[in-house]
Amino acid sequence: MRMTRHWPPVALVATLVLPAALTAQTFRVEKTNIGGAGGHDYINVDPTGSRVFVSRGTHVMVVDAATAKVVGDIENTPRVHGIGFAPKSNHGFTTNAGDSTSTMFDLTTLAEIKRVHAGINGLDGIMYDEGTDKILTINHSKPGTAVVIDATSGDVVARITLSGTAPEGGVSDGNGRIFINLEDKNAIDVVDTKTWKVTATWKIDPCEESTGIAYDAASNRIFSGCSGTSVVVDASTGKIVAQIKNGEGVDALAWDASEKLLYLPAGESGNVTVVHQDSPDTYTVVATVPTMTGAKTITLDPATHRAYVLALEYGAAPAGSPATTGRGRGAARPVTGAWFMSIIH
Repeated sequence: MRMTRHWPPVALVATLVLPAALTAQTFRVEKTNIGGAGGHDYINVDPTGSRVFVSRGTHVMVVDAATAKVVGDIENTPRVHGIGFAPKSNHGFTTNAGDSTSTMFDLTTLAEIKRVHAGINGLDGIMYDEGTDKILTINHSKPGTAVVIDATSGDVVARITLSGTAPEGGVSDGNGRIFINLEDKNAIDVVDTKTWKVTATWKIDPCEESTGIAYDAASNRIFSGCSGTSVVVDASTGKIVAQIKNGEGVDALAWDASEKLLYLPAGESGNVTVVHQDSPDTYTVVATVPTMTGAKTITLDPATHRAYVLALEYGAAPAGSPATTGRGRGAARPVTGAWFMSIIH
């Protein structure tokens, strides 16, 4: 799509004065307009940390993490939401909600290997479980489901019935359990990887619209990203041990285990709340980093400690469209900028 505006990269800096016990953190944001057509949802850095995969509605853009230049594209991914990676087999997978498939591709060449027919509506989140070498697509359906795919062969090996109709992010503890957020129930489903069945459902109020999720092995804590108030959960008991105030419109999160920093992007608020883990049950906000409205998902490279987000800039809706006539939602507003942002500290 032709870009109607070309803005140069912009550096934004956020600082916060903290109690003497902590050191103030300074973060800077580098912005680059990478162009391209289509909306966006999840964004994910590959296992090498060199490329960032960005979902764009009907295709996946591949961006060089160091230069912010587009270096590849995976086509024919209708209504794509997420991208997952299986390092052992050097395979990648997508969740294509448009035709209920997952595109299995070669991580080196980006060539499609196989189209996996999950047969479930509403493919959305995606995750990799290293312990079983399985990819799970997480699907909005009635009831919600997760489809388990062998990461080497691309064969569907199991289907999990979940407790809600709007499951979102999932994460593994590496010891036979998977945790999946349920956006519609403000809860987490616990899945046993031996049976691929739900063994418990934990309510996590006051977390509302639970979406992004991460796990810290060192403290055995689950981080569940929610609009307004996110929560930290003891993975042994399912009990909430801490609450974190953040912006509205969180749709993913990122955890930097070595730096003990949690990143919570708020698409409606246009910022990322950065939180330090002082102890397993104690957390301090160290910065609120300004990004852009719509930057709702995030990924992080644990080697460089850089986090990445994307936000779209839109032009005016065409005359006579729903946005200008007041009839319904979802007007086709032209994308005039796709801002790839690196958060550096």
